Amino acid sequence: MVKLSVDLIARGTSGYTKKKRDEEMDHYLKRLTHLYLEDKCIDDVGEDLSLCKNLSVLYLYDNKISKIPDLTQNYCLTHLYLHNNHLTEMSNLNLLRKLTKLYLGGNSITVVEGIDKLEHLEEFHIENQQLPAGEKLLFDPRSLNAISRSLRVLNVSGNRLDSIKEFSVILNLHQFMASDNSLNDMKEVATLLCQWRQLHRLDLDGNPLCHKAKYRDRIIIMSNSLDVFDGKEVSPTARQFLQNWKASKDAQKKRRELEQEMGGSGTMEQQHTHYNGLGSADLSGRTHLNKISSYVMPGLPRRQFEEVLAKSSANLPSTAPHAANNSLKTYNGKTNFVSSPNSLGKLQKKLMEHHRSTRWEEPSPPERAKTHIPRLPSSVHF
Repeated sequence: MVKLSVDLIARGTSGYTKKKRDEEMDHYLKRLTHLYLEDKCIDDVGEDLSLCKNLSVLYLYDNKISKIPDLTQNYCLTHLYLHNNHLTEMSNLNLLRKLTKLYLGGNSITVVEGIDKLEHLEEFHIENQQLPAGEKLLFDPRSLNAISRSLRVLNVSGNRLDSIKEFSVILNLHQFMASDNSLNDMKEVATLLCQWRQLHRLDLDGNPLCHKAKYRDRIIIMSNSLDVFDGKEVSPTARQFLQNWKASKDAQKKRRELEQEMGGSGTMEQQHTHYNGLGSADLSGRTHLNKISSYVMPGLPRRQFEEVLAKSSANLPSTAPHAANNSLKTYNGKTNFVSSPNSLGKLQKKLMEHHRSTRWEEPSPPERAKTHIPRLPSSVHF
C-alpha cells in the first residue's frame, strides 16, 4: 500500500527539474511539467497531485491503481499513462480537454466510455483488457463519435473483438492495431481500408482471418498507403507487383466472362437460325420449305427450267389465299420463286411431268460387228 505524497512527487522528476535549495515546495511543484511515477506500487494517488498546475505528462503505469484519480486541477495535461493497473472503469477524464494521448491498456475495463469531451485525443490505447469469460470489449458510440475527427492511433488488440465496423466513424486513422482478436471478415477490413486513406500501420496478426488464402497479399492490395503490416515493412516494389498481378487477374476474369456471354448468345443465334431453316409446320404435321432453289432438276436445262417456272407462276390464280406470297425474285442472275405452301405441290408436279416428257436417254453402245477376217498364210511377207 503506497500513497502518492509530495516527497514521492519530488523524487519523480527528471534531472533537469531538480528543486533548488532556496526554492519553496509549492513553487517547485507548480513548475513541474513531467512526472515519472511508474512502477512505484502506488494504489492511492491522493490529492497532492493537484498542486502540479502545469503538469502536461504523467507516467503512472505499472502500479496498483484501481480508479482513475481526480485530475481536475491538472487541466494542462496532454499525456496520461495509466496502463497495467487495476482499473475497472473509465471516469474523471472528460475534464481533461487538452488530452492528446491516453494509455489504458492492460487493465480490467469492460466498456469504453466517458471520453465524449476529449475532442483533441489523437492516440487511444485500450489493448489487452482482462475481461470476464465470454465477453468482449464494448464501445460507447458517443465516445467514438466524439474522437472520430481527431483520433490518429487506435490500439484495441487482445479484446476478443469479432467485428470492427463500429470504427468506421473514425475518419483519419494513421495506425490501427487489432491483433489477437476474433476477426474473420475480410469484407469489413476492405471497407475500412478504403476509408482510411492515410493508414500506414496495420496489425491484424492473431485473428482467424490470417489463415485465409493469400491473406497478406490481399490486404496489401486493399491499401495504397500501408508502410508496415503485421510488423513487417511493405516495400513499394512489392505493392506494385501485387497491384499488377491483381490487375492482370481481373482482366483475365473479365475477358472470360465476356467470352462466356458471347458464346452463349452465339449458341442462341445458331439455334434460332437452325429452327428458321427447318421451315414452319402446319397442323397436319407437314413441313413446308420457304424457298425453292433456282435449279433443282439436273435433267432439265437451266434456261428451260426457268421458263417453265416463270410460266407456272404466271398461270397461278391471283385470287388464291396465298397468291400475295408468290413472287419471282432474281438475285445476282439467279431466279428464285418463293411460293406459298398451297401452290408448291402443283408447281413441283408440273415440273416433274415436263421433265419426264423431255428427258433424253443416251443410246446404248452399238453391238460389235461380227465380221470374219481371213487369216493370211505365214509364208506371205510384206
